[in-house]
Amino acid sequence: MRASLRVALRARLPSCVWRPSPLCLLFCIVSLAVVRSPVLRAQRSVPGPGEGAPDVSDTRLLGQPALSDTHIALIYAGDLWVCDLDGRNVRRLTSDEGVESAPAFSPDGQLIAFSAQYDGNTDAFVVPVGGGVPRRLTWHPGEDVVQGFTTDGKAVLFASPRAVFTARYTQLFTVPLAGSMPTQLAVPHAHEATYSPDGSHLAYTPLSPRHLQWKRYRGGAVSTIVTYRVSDHTAATIPQPTERANDADPVWVGDTIYFRSDRNGEFNLFAYDVRTKAIRQLTEHTDFPVLNAAAANGRIVYEQAGWLHLLDARTGQSERLKIGVAADLVERRPRFAKGNEWIRDAAISPTGARAVFEFRGEIVTVPAEKGDPRYLTTTPSDHERSPAWSPDGKSVAYFSDTSGEYELHVRPQDGSGS
Repeated sequence: MRASLRVALRARLPSCVWRPSPLCLLFCIVSLAVVRSPVLRAQRSVPGPGEGAPDVSDTRLLGQPALSDTHIALIYAGDLWVCDLDGRNVRRLTSDEGVESAPAFSPDGQLIAFSAQYDGNTDAFVVPVGGGVPRRLTWHPGEDVVQGFTTDGKAVLFASPRAVFTARYTQLFTVPLAGSMPTQLAVPHAHEATYSPDGSHLAYTPLSPRHLQWKRYRGGAVSTIVTYRVSDHTAATIPQPTERANDADPVWVGDTIYFRSDRNGEFNLFAYDVRTKAIRQLTEHTDFPVLNAAAANGRIVYEQAGWLHLLDARTGQSERLKIGVAADLVERRPRFAKGNEWIRDAAISPTGARAVFEFRGEIVTVPAEKGDPRYLTTTPSDHERSPAWSPDGKSVAYFSDTSGEYELHVRPQDGSGS
């Protein structure tokens, strides 16, 4: 194998003395390591059963909630789940390998529209709240992200870049539940949108959120909420502070638009009265932002710190929901991984005799010619990364989150000691 690989490399170089560059040498070592090394060919990816398992009685990382009069829909581990308003009777509605997102209830609470990566593309689907086979509504290669239902419940509202030649923004469309071609709305461009209860208005955010990349972003592309009247195409923007802010996730209930905003620091829930134009803050979270709000029947559900919270809009009282999701989480199942696709970082020793690799969260060294692979870390439950050799070639430095935070570690490259 080594001889054939070296001959192949020689054939691509001028007819002179062959002196492989460091890049060529690294390529050779990577190829040989994947073929020769049992360490790189097989590795248990996660700790044994029970180690660091999620709490199935009070699960975190629940996201993208939707709300009806009787149920909460949510996304967990890339699948769509539904439960009662008190967090009980949790049921999984989808189990496809594709990722589900953006659930929304129909006005009567009997259907859930959502986006899913089935068949190699992100499209809009609906499924009964009681379960069943999801039914596909859109078929365009553009990414169709569900926003909700029309007020009569006969069509699904979604955002898509399908008619934008630059793909730098999205527009709004509706597609009938009965099946037909989508209809584009007159709004020039929108990222998120919701109908007013009577369907006469829309509240939408024109641009994709910059604050996801830059916390407390205050540039010219801050997220604003625009109210749009369907009958005469007039529009108005919810007032912002003079220093600007990011307003997102509008939810229209009665004469109030609920939304998330970082105008007072961390993202919290706010309410905008469309009659008086008054804005008031509803939540006071300071540790983590409020995310992904939805509303129904005087209640608002939102995500914060990995949990779901239910807010009574009439009293202003918020309750953290205790929702237990017992998922199989196949990605956490102990298994073996192999192949050079798991090599994420590499470095050559000062002498060129060995190379060190970050292989799926472990630090491994392999020889260029003679010797055995050395498994420097044996911590499947921890993540080691960014290995580097010392100038004398005796040690390897790397980062590890063994303590819970990334810290710098140095250990002998021969595998002895710690």
